[in-house]
Amino acid sequence: MDSSPTVASRQVGVLVLDNDPHGASAVKQVLDSEGWRVRVVPDAKMLLSELNSADWSLVVANAAAMDLESPAFFTLREIATVPQEAGGRIRALFVIPETGERQFTPQIEAARLPYVVRPYHLHDFLEKVSDLLVEIKVIEAPIRLVRREFGALRKKKQALNSMFAARDAFSYTEEEIAEYEREEAQALKNKRKTRSNLGDPYS
Repeated sequence: MDSSPTVASRQVGVLVLDNDPHGASAVKQVLDSEGWRVRVVPDAKMLLSELNSADWSLVVANAAAMDLESPAFFTLREIATVPQEAGGRIRALFVIPETGERQFTPQIEAARLPYVVRPYHLHDFLEKVSDLLVEIKVIEAPIRLVRREFGALRKKKQALNSMFAARDAFSYTEEEIAEYEREEAQALKNKRKTRSNLGDPYS
């Protein structure tokens, strides 16, 4: 009997390439809060070394920290575009600094790789991360209900730091996220109770 772990049982490992300590720290803080294994490397050489020596699910790469004509980019492009059903086990998300949008975007789009432009909204970043991890089946469902708007918690706050968009930006503490999830669970419970009281045969 094959005792190897299934894809769904893999630990989520995220490799972050960023030579901007401020941006790298912010990404690590967000992803650490999910309980994932997160490692930051400052250059493409270390990125390649990590890709060869460890099992990663996702690479979050600052485009400004990588030459898009380099072997590192081509290697990442190749492994990150293999379909999951064909054995693809890793995905890549590029972070493009706003000042480098014209420089980096055309090539990354041509390679059909996902990206976000920094500064960006926390919700947008988490949604893209979530979609990529669901695609390769290392998580079963979107993280933290990121497809929802956190309507109950739309409180204007100071952005986590400058990597997140300051205009109309919202950031959430662990307590606020837990509060939102409790409210969602209670609302669902109340909805089921109401349907049951109405004699709904599908409740």
